[in-house]
Amino acid sequence: MTNTSNIKEESNRDNLVKSSVFIDSEQEAERHKWIESEKIGSDLGEGAIKQWVKTHWWGYLRARWLEHLQGTRFWVELDRGDFGLLHRLFEQHGELLDRIADRLKAGQENLDIINWARDFNLDVGPVIEVLEALDMNSRRLSHRFDP
Repeated sequence: MTNTSNIKEESNRDNLVKSSVFIDSEQEAERHKWIESEKIGSDLGEGAIKQWVKTHWWGYLRARWLEHLQGTRFWVELDRGDFGLLHRLFEQHGELLDRIADRLKAGQENLDIINWARDFNLDVGPVIEVLEALDMNSRRLSHRFDP
């Protein structure tokens, strides 16, 4: 007898769109270059790309890693085994995961999130477990223009 939940999971994996962090980030950097060049009426060239990397790369990468860990978008450069990891490990804390992810995408750090949990009288234990599983500070990819 076939388990239908497993079939749906495999089917979702088969239909999963795979994205590239590097290709997507290049498009973001090109948009930035175009906007900044339009502002001054002159092509800023590679300097604008480097400026985007310096200013936005780590936040951009953090947001992509969170998407990957949440299982909302598969990024080919990131660890295949990490895809959807958070929901597999913490499915009983779905709403908490979403709240933590929103804060991380906004640039908050672990201590900010722990303080947020305390301010709202949330149980800090599960928050710390999620943050330890995320281990955001160990997840790095270098951009070709990264200094």
